[in-house]
Amino acid sequence: MKQIVVIGCGRFGMNLAITLEKLGNEVMVIDKDEEIINSIADKVTHAVVCDVRVEESLKELGLANFDICVVAISSDYKTSIIATVEAKELGIPKIIAKATDSVQAMVLRKIGADRVIIPERDMGIRVANSINNLNVLDSIYLSDEYSIVEISPISEWVGKTIKESEVRNNYHVNIVAIKSKDGLEINALADYIIKDSDILLVAGRNDNISKLV
Repeated sequence: MKQIVVIGCGRFGMNLAITLEKLGNEVMVIDKDEEIINSIADKVTHAVVCDVRVEESLKELGLANFDICVVAISSDYKTSIIATVEAKELGIPKIIAKATDSVQAMVLRKIGADRVIIPERDMGIRVANSINNLNVLDSIYLSDEYSIVEISPISEWVGKTIKESEVRNNYHVNIVAIKSKDGLEINALADYIIKDSDILLVAGRNDNISKLV
């Protein structure tokens, strides 16, 4: 179980917080809108009305003890920056920030965000990949250089072990997990025999993944 604080409770922040709570984490939600906080109060561990623009407001909430901070504010550029800087100064180990574009993302990284997500861009990339490559079932954009994709096995791999398929040597990507009828295999062994019904989670550089799919 992790202690996670979500700053900003718009549609993105609210859905994120509720899902993280359902996954067994202790979640605190912070927003300046009392009505929004009241609507989510019974769905998370803590819900607090707070304006992060007020100096040291986050410090007073004891956020230094949290494992992860998600700054889910993006439309208010200034508030997003203030929240990220304050979270960094409090020493929260991991800070994830939401941005609306690449310029804002760059600024947030510069001031301390460990990871920046651009939901509209990331979802657009996922949908484009699934449309352009029918072999791609889903994808996770990690950066401009790396992604993880879910794919059906190439016919020539079926019936072979991971080692025999030479995925890494031929395509310079790694099979990081396999979804099968028996469940999820994390770090599947080299002698795992790939089946036609398997779904492979493949990680690598985007250019190498493009050659694969």
